[in-house]
Amino acid sequence: MAAVPCGQRSRSVTAAENATPSLRARELVRGGVDVHVHIAPDVVERRIDDVGLARRCEQVGLAGFILKSHYTSTAERAAVVRAVVPGIAALGALVLNRAIGGMNPLAVEIAAREGARVVWMPTTDSLAEREHLAHQPPGANLPVWAKVQAEFAGRGIDSAPVPTLGEDGKLTPETRLVLEVVAEHRLVLATGHLGREEAFAIVAAAGDAGVDQVVVTHPDFPAQSFSIAEQLELAGMGAWIERCFTTPYTGKCSWEQWIEGTRAVGPERTILSSDLGQVKNPPVEDGLPLMADRLLGAGFGEDDVRTMAVANTRRLAGL
Repeated sequence: MAAVPCGQRSRSVTAAENATPSLRARELVRGGVDVHVHIAPDVVERRIDDVGLARRCEQVGLAGFILKSHYTSTAERAAVVRAVVPGIAALGALVLNRAIGGMNPLAVEIAAREGARVVWMPTTDSLAEREHLAHQPPGANLPVWAKVQAEFAGRGIDSAPVPTLGEDGKLTPETRLVLEVVAEHRLVLATGHLGREEAFAIVAAAGDAGVDQVVVTHPDFPAQSFSIAEQLELAGMGAWIERCFTTPYTGKCSWEQWIEGTRAVGPERTILSSDLGQVKNPPVEDGLPLMADRLLGAGFGEDDVRTMAVANTRRLAGL
């Protein structure tokens, strides 16, 4: 069978995959933190809500998760979840899309004071994501939030992309101030859906600003599609490289590409996360062990898997 280009594979290609993690994998990821989940309440239907996921994490031995919303801060939600399920580290985050004012240092400051852990650069409103979506043919394999964006635009609620760089190619004053606030509060900075030029500029500037931890978000995602050489360069600049379960599972890249990139970057600079919560995808709490099974099947050792799924995720979460 001929290979299908990344980002164009049908969902049916992956629907028949084994979506039940092994007991070995479940035990290997015990104590890990899923640092990238999309769960209810949200603007689209999700598979589970935040309290429900916290209780499932208790049952399967995960230490916690980081709540990601493309549209609002989740810091207050996370605090409530921790009070309801105190044994689980439910952590909040903020994504710098137009819904919170774009590149908004005030929103970052408020989220930080409310206990947020991660700040993502623009996702749905990044320049790279907007350009990618504009060139997709009818019937393309798109994320669930793309329909929401289209609905907003159809009702005249469209929003301009959120740039991180000015016309001179340098960081905007707002972006620099965001990095200062992130560094001051010792938050984690993630690149979101930034393209190459913006991602490299942000990773370099974050280091200069004193940001302790930077994550390159799903480099295999079609709007990013960073080469292995680029991923290695970003890792060499001190960034974590995040491997999300949904990227290959939903056909946005191949498992072979995902494995190849993971092997090249290596366990010491790799973070595993699920990016789950979609109604038609596996349970969120299964994401880390399903990735563990994939990695074990590709020849990675148990110590490597625990490093990526447990040690590195706990470090990122501040545990």
